[in-house]
Amino acid sequence: MFAIAVVSFMLVLGALIDIILRQDGQVKHLPKTMWILLVIFLPLIGSILWFTIGREYTAPVDRGGFGDPRRREKPRPEYAAPPRRNGKTTEDELAELDREIEFHTEQARLRQLHADLEERRRTSE
Repeated sequence: MFAIAVVSFMLVLGALIDIILRQDGQVKHLPKTMWILLVIFLPLIGSILWFTIGREYTAPVDRGGFGDPRRREKPRPEYAAPPRRNGKTTEDELAELDREIEFHTEQARLRQLHADLEERRRTSE
């Protein structure tokens, strides 16, 4: 008998806390104050009604779980080609980088030759 009273009290307490913490958009059919009064004056029936028709249940959120996460992943094809950026393959990008390095190396060499030429002109005068 005592166990039934404790379970009923916990159900009513849980319903009241849940009603109070819910936002108005998550309460269906009646305003929050009416649900609170219903649970207080008809504890067992009001609590059961609240949990069955009164509250808005949201879709469950996947917060992960135990075990190997690879088991939950979708299988990927083993030989899938990497995604292309701007329609270029990796080889095209590497060739473009090589050309850019060559260009900057040549520019640095030309600047050094120009500086050497200027130095020679100053010393010869």
